[in-house]
Amino acid sequence: MKKIEAIIKPFRLDEVKQALTAVGVSGMTVSEVKGFGRQKGHTELYRGAEYTVDFLPKVKIEVLLPEELLSSALDAILESAQTGKIGDGKIFVTTVDEVIRIRTNERGEEAIR
Repeated sequence: MKKIEAIIKPFRLDEVKQALTAVGVSGMTVSEVKGFGRQKGHTELYRGAEYTVDFLPKVKIEVLLPEELLSSALDAILESAQTGKIGDGKIFVTTVDEVIRIRTNERGEEAIR
């Protein structure tokens, strides 16, 4: 099994969700996160004082899936999240050794279906 963590721009979430659902992903976890990288941030003025906003809002999507779905899921995320501008995000792929559904005690791929 594989775990995909994708950090994307918030306004791309619906497109990514639809694309992942279309390739057979049955569930995901979504978190609102903040981060910075090459995009850097910007300067704002508040009550006459200038300050830098370093951390920009992003969305983190986490998906567990069988290895055979990995390639199509990655393609779906890339096609739906990419704007071609700085700050589009990152995708991380890791191997998952074990998954257990707490309610039924199902293990492995059965626990993510």
